[in-house]
Amino acid sequence: MLNKVPQITLFFWVIKVLCTTIGETASDFLNVNLNFGLYGTAVVMGIFLAVMLILQFRARKYTPSLYWLSVVLISVFGTLITDILTDNLHFPLEASTILFSIALASTFAIWYSQEGTISIHSIYTTQRESFYWLAILFTFALGTASGDLMAEGLSLGYLTTGLIVCATIIAVAVAWRLGLDGDLSFWIAYILTRPLGASIGDYLSQDPAFGGLGLGAAITSAVFLAGIVAVVTFLTITKYDLEATSPAAVENKPKRFPVTWQVAGVVATLMILSLGGYYGRSAQLSALEAAHAASGVSLGDLSPFRQITKDTLTLVQNNDLNQAKTRIADLETAWDNAQSTLKPMNSGNWFTMDAAIDDALKSLRASHPDATQCAASLQALLSVIDSLDPQPG
Repeated sequence: MLNKVPQITLFFWVIKVLCTTIGETASDFLNVNLNFGLYGTAVVMGIFLAVMLILQFRARKYTPSLYWLSVVLISVFGTLITDILTDNLHFPLEASTILFSIALASTFAIWYSQEGTISIHSIYTTQRESFYWLAILFTFALGTASGDLMAEGLSLGYLTTGLIVCATIIAVAVAWRLGLDGDLSFWIAYILTRPLGASIGDYLSQDPAFGGLGLGAAITSAVFLAGIVAVVTFLTITKYDLEATSPAAVENKPKRFPVTWQVAGVVATLMILSLGGYYGRSAQLSALEAAHAASGVSLGDLSPFRQITKDTLTLVQNNDLNQAKTRIADLETAWDNAQSTLKPMNSGNWFTMDAAIDDALKSLRASHPDATQCAASLQALLSVIDSLDPQPG
């Protein structure tokens, strides 16, 4: 077989960021807007992904349309794996990040032990392609977990997370120019573009009241999908991203610095920065929460959430459950987007309201929602909001 993946050009990274954004917004659109639920969305995407990977593996050379459609689908599926662990199984983001880090490192270790290389320029056997796509899946899952941990778990917000990720990618690019191994640089950047794409997607899709442009998940997904189609069509016609160098020449290229020491140095640096940043930010959040508690601050003005809950309750009382599902999706989005601001004020009260919102979401998104149960969960949510919000209802 010829090499089954594209040459790493600027177009590659443009499409990769577009794909990661699609992974974020498309999963939200299918899960929330179309009410598939996380499990339903995962099943549908899993079937499509399996079909595309079969076609990709059967191809004898790199085909842009097959390759990039597989990347789009695996980005959605990788995002869903983390979302299911976090939202449905209540698996901590810290644990997910560690789990997928170990899974990805193990994949690379086995890949290297079997093939003597993890070069993305030499994917010309079925075994190498299998390792490649497994690594791609874990990069999306790890990128989702680590990005959500920064944006939500550590209350940095998606804008700040995006800026940190951008700075890290620039640092990796500079290190690559100075001699950092190309394969190592590639995989680090590949992981980091996932939270970068998520930040872009959330900024474009979220409501202006929460700092976004308000395009919505459907429009954002459609725009980015159109962008992917346009660039892939260009590459199909021009063949600009076909590998011009033989895989053997790439594998035999002398390394400027020993790769083993580079890997050890990069891993040590990332662990020091990550753990230091995690514990530093956690301490900062604890101090901030203590200061708010001393001053009697709860969660501030919750009137926007109260209004959405009342609107949803009215729709349920009018037996319009479909519109109620759509309206409560606005509550979920607004609550998630406000997490970085509200949670540091009082994490205990935040978790109390978060649990009440989850109960309302589950009752409305049940396979056969009961209007009475939905109304009860919404009334309970309103009671929680009234107990936490100093503003009059």
